[in-house]
Amino acid sequence: MFSSFTGWAIACGMVAAGAAFQQAPPPSQPPPPRVPTLKVGDVAPAFALPGSDGKVHRLSDYKGKTVVLAWFPKAFTGG
Repeated sequence: MFSSFTGWAIACGMVAAGAAFQQAPPPSQPPPPRVPTLKVGDVAPAFALPGSDGKVHRLSDYKGKTVVLAWFPKAFTGG
């Protein structure tokens, strides 16, 4: 079929190119339901978040206190 190494290389390249254009199979599970968003004045749901101090902080731990969440994405920050 192929009489040279070049012929094999071209055939392999064509197979690889064809594979690159194939579509990914559909996901086997439906995406999770959307989480409702909060509006101004809504009561915050119960949650827990890891702090920079290594502890897990729960909203319920701060009941009756003012809570301010400062969120900073770590992407491209070097930290």
